Amino acid sequence: MRALITKEVVMKKGELIAEFAKRTELSAAAANGAVNTLIAIITERLKKGDTVGITGFGTFSVAKRAARKGRNPATGEAIKIAASKTPKFSAGATLKSAVNPTKKK
Repeated sequence: MRALITKEVVMKKGELIAEFAKRTELSAAAANGAVNTLIAIITERLKKGDTVGITGFGTFSVAKRAARKGRNPATGEAIKIAASKTPKFSAGATLKSAVNPTKKK
């Protein structure tokens, strides 16, 4: 059976800034500054180990990944993967319901 091929649509940062400028009636430069500031604030707080929650939208947090063993896919050789931290996003209830609307019967 053939795999279903779907085209993934990705909104790029420039498109997000343009849409933000249009909806807020800000200049493109002001919208760019606002979006970049929001990203910088979230990034700085996550670097400190904090959690950033936006009610109705979701929560940004940092998850710790333990050290583990892995395999080099090219050689099959066993390797050690160091412990690390990774950013995580958990969608809020409002966002989830917007993405998955309930159907009325």
